[in-house]
Amino acid sequence: MEKRKKPLEPRILGFIQEHCPIPSQSRLLVAISGGPDSVCLLHILVKLKEELGIELHATHINHQLRGAESEADAQYVFDLAQSLGVPVTIEKRDVAGYQTQKRISLEEAAREVRYNFLAQTAKAIGASQVAIGHTRDDHIETILMHLIRGSGTRGLQGLAPHVKWQTADAVITVVRPLLEVSRVETASYCQEHSLMPRLDSSNLSLSPLRNRIRLRLLPLLKGYNPKIAEALLRTARIAADDVASLEEAGDRLWHQVAQRRGNTIILDKEPILNLPPALKRQVLRLSLEKLIGNLKDIEARHIEEMMNALSKPAGRSLNLPGGLTFSIEYDRYLLGKDSLALSPLPPLEQELTLTIPGETTLAGWHVVANLTNRAQMVEKGDRLTAHFDFDNTGDNLVVRNRKPSDRFCPLGMSHPKKLGEFMIDAKIPRLWRKRVPIVSSPQQIIWVVGWRIDDRAKVTENTKRVLCLEFRRG
Repeated sequence: MEKRKKPLEPRILGFIQEHCPIPSQSRLLVAISGGPDSVCLLHILVKLKEELGIELHATHINHQLRGAESEADAQYVFDLAQSLGVPVTIEKRDVAGYQTQKRISLEEAAREVRYNFLAQTAKAIGASQVAIGHTRDDHIETILMHLIRGSGTRGLQGLAPHVKWQTADAVITVVRPLLEVSRVETASYCQEHSLMPRLDSSNLSLSPLRNRIRLRLLPLLKGYNPKIAEALLRTARIAADDVASLEEAGDRLWHQVAQRRGNTIILDKEPILNLPPALKRQVLRLSLEKLIGNLKDIEARHIEEMMNALSKPAGRSLNLPGGLTFSIEYDRYLLGKDSLALSPLPPLEQELTLTIPGETTLAGWHVVANLTNRAQMVEKGDRLTAHFDFDNTGDNLVVRNRKPSDRFCPLGMSHPKKLGEFMIDAKIPRLWRKRVPIVSSPQQIIWVVGWRIDDRAKVTENTKRVLCLEFRRG
């Protein structure tokens, strides 16, 4: 049995005050599984509640995975809470059904259902924090689990004393007051106080990764290093310090290289490419977090895929969890669910004949066509206004989007060019190209609106009639 320098109560009180402070006069929801860790936690919090100035409310979720054993766990928690004078909420959830619906592992399904339930219960009772009975052993196992999965430096931190958890219903703060207490100590505490906690038979199964780490990997590693636990905890502390420094630097830098417009993050390409790799990752990670609220579904491999995409040619894109897309443009990167929302060009879904002279309205645009002469022609310096030799264009003009076979002769050139090549050279973002209005006669394109007219339609000294086309956002 491990030696204790102090009784658990003052140690846990000191840990709470230093690492996961609980506001005075608040209500704390305590998650109780019925096992030694959470039972120890509730029992000690009852002793400390006056000193902390808080109210307690216990809760238990029946996952319905172990039949009568699950029912007995729920009854035990109810009886324990009653004996301690703590109000308790106990409910059932269909974890197996949730797993089937989401197509995820049973372990992942149980965690998601559990935290959703905790968030709902916390909201219902007016608690902003939830206490969980994670111990030092859970912390060590989590470090190894993240290392095996390749979770990167952030994963090496293991479990934090407090963390924000966002669900569909609410954002809650999870606190872990037992993070410096071992399982041996919680079991000893329960024995000393005759608490008779429940033992979960599923903890003996080698199916979940965490159980295999606990029952097989850690004993094996102790054969190589008897102090492997201390080594892992030291690694976690160093990783936490490094991550904290990176996060601080990343927060300062983000506002210099990124901006948010609606549900899209815009990142300036050149300054990001010049950043050290660690800061690139931090900017990308922070951008994802700002959009989706948390990084629960974002793995280290997703960040690395984004890192690899940074140097890809414009026009490439990467699909990410949550329906997000990371798109590479010529001078920027876009991260969001609808990068087209940033396009200044409205959708152009059908071909429409222009009224010349006169006005034409089409989706998102209002086009004004006037006939004049060279003496009356006024250059506006506006990319959405252009002048043409009317004798070369005629009045049979349409506005349409581009076609695969399109070619035109950009102003200043003597030979036709593929429209697609022109758009690439003009650095028109790939996602915008199908929205660029094309003004065309039966013979040729006369204007790629907003970019270039056709050289053969330009106004010259010999032009007698000038056609002025002005596109206005409708």
